[in-house]
Amino acid sequence: MSDRRGLLIILSSPSGAGKSTLAHRLMDWDDSLSFSVSATTRAPRDGERDGVDYHFIGVPAFKQMVADGQMLEHAHVFGNFYGSPQGPVEAAINSGRDVLFDVDWQGAQQIRNSDLGKHTLSIFILPPSITELRRRLISRAKDSDEVISKRMQKSWDEISHWGSYDYVLVNDDLDATFARLKTIVTAERMRRAQQPKLQEFVRGLQAEFEEGQE
Repeated sequence: MSDRRGLLIILSSPSGAGKSTLAHRLMDWDDSLSFSVSATTRAPRDGERDGVDYHFIGVPAFKQMVADGQMLEHAHVFGNFYGSPQGPVEAAINSGRDVLFDVDWQGAQQIRNSDLGKHTLSIFILPPSITELRRRLISRAKDSDEVISKRMQKSWDEISHWGSYDYVLVNDDLDATFARLKTIVTAERMRRAQQPKLQEFVRGLQAEFEEGQE
């Protein structure tokens, strides 16, 4: 058994708030962190590898995993199912490795309500302003005006659920926000629920104390 149980680190934000950049910085900071590999019923795209980019499975198998409680969270998006298999995540955290989840508020809620919920750390990333959020989306030069408009409309729905997260960070300065994020992760790793050997250690202290009273 590892000295530390890993965390399920949930990062959520509206598109353009900096979530992906912060997640990759976290993995550069600690290379033991990894993204949860989602399962999907859609066909692989060119260059995608099974077990690396996604676990590609059929609809019956996916639905059976959901029925058996083997999905931490799942959703139906644009005609395909997506979800986070519990088995690999549980194995990772039991060996002391943290797992990152890039999910929306609905996925975060499902993970918190799962069997592994007590090991979750949920963090919501806010933009410094709606004007800045729009500027960041436009500066990407990846999306059409129509797509940007849809992303902006969706952003408020995401932001409205900020109160259901353990921590909320305003990403007004990327370096400062990342420093705060590292502080949160470092502290949360020391939670009592994350230290499986702690109870045994305290029992040893109790036995030592009782021996000293004889």
